[in-house]
Amino acid sequence: MGRAMGRFSQMHDAMVFAFLLPPVLELGNATGVDFQLVDRGGLEHAEMMEARNMFLGMAMQDARLTSVRPNGMEDVPEFRIDVDWARAGALGVPITSIHNTLSAAFGSAYVNDFIQSGRVKKVFVQADAPYRKLPSDLDKLYVRNVAGKMVPFSSFASTHWTTGSPRLERFNGFPSMNILAEPAPGLSTGDAMAAMEEIVSKLPSGVGYDYQGVSYQEKQSVSQTAPLYAFSVLVIFLCLAALYESWPIPISILLALPLGAIGGVIASSLRGLPNDVYFQIGLLTTLGLTTKNAILIVQFAKARTEQGLGLIEATLEATKLRLRPIVMTSLAFGFGVLPLVLTSGAGAGAMNAIGTSVLGGMVTGTILVVLFGPLFYVLIEKLFGKRTNGSQPVDANAQTPTPGN
Repeated sequence: MGRAMGRFSQMHDAMVFAFLLPPVLELGNATGVDFQLVDRGGLEHAEMMEARNMFLGMAMQDARLTSVRPNGMEDVPEFRIDVDWARAGALGVPITSIHNTLSAAFGSAYVNDFIQSGRVKKVFVQADAPYRKLPSDLDKLYVRNVAGKMVPFSSFASTHWTTGSPRLERFNGFPSMNILAEPAPGLSTGDAMAAMEEIVSKLPSGVGYDYQGVSYQEKQSVSQTAPLYAFSVLVIFLCLAALYESWPIPISILLALPLGAIGGVIASSLRGLPNDVYFQIGLLTTLGLTTKNAILIVQFAKARTEQGLGLIEATLEATKLRLRPIVMTSLAFGFGVLPLVLTSGAGAGAMNAIGTSVLGGMVTGTILVVLFGPLFYVLIEKLFGKRTNGSQPVDANAQTPTPGN
């Protein structure tokens, strides 16, 4: 892309940009931010163009943005026809006749069909090429009025040159202008979106903004991230509570979740990777693996406790027994994602983000869980664990009373 942009920047007849396709092809035609500058104050087209140019000027000076470009067509010269409808009505010229005359002369109009050599062919009427080239050719047109007489077009219409957009641009019913941008290297699209919103706040009143495509979906997902994470943790808690038939034990396992997240955050921060959707995918994977390590220790500690060992002795024995499986599975998974961490080239950004967060999370999720997982289990069991029914030990030699005694 850099080499292509270097060549494209030498072109003076057009603005040419090279860009990547979006991650989801159905949600736009370019990666980055898909931004809509919306007229919410009933501004004129010239005012919106001025606001757009101000936006582009400030965006190009912002270090958080790159490849800022309007995704539309610039204003072009237009030849405008102003019809004096009162004058046309006084001359008895219907509106439909005026429209039909212009459409047929400068475009075309279907008349009928005729048969030639056994084939049906259509007949279209249109002014000859030499008589529809110049604006002055409008003065040669005549329109039939309701009395059947021909009225010169120039008697009820005037013309002048102006500029305007070659296409009608609307977003949710409001006049708008589409702007595309990409985040600077090392930043996420969220940073770019925040920068663009700051720039809009500096524009004249009446100019708003909105998102579409991938950016709209990203904006929606950001507001849902916290509830989804909270719901995920709740589901994990309920599943563990059903597995162990206990409320305190799942708490000790959930306390180990941050131990894996710490490594993912540190590793991604050291490599300068942003908090994007790929990082979040890797973080979710890390949380699942961290939970698995904690479950291995708690499962065996609970089993040894039920067999009669003390709480601390059972926990230490479970940690020793499950240390090798935990290390083996962690090493296998860590080496499995190592190619994602080291890969380079086109498309490496997503793989680096996922691999780095998972590998960093596996390191802390293995070391810290082995150290702190047993501690969390012992503390929770001592605080909220089940108490033994009765305070006196049971004597096995005691005589069982009979109903008659």
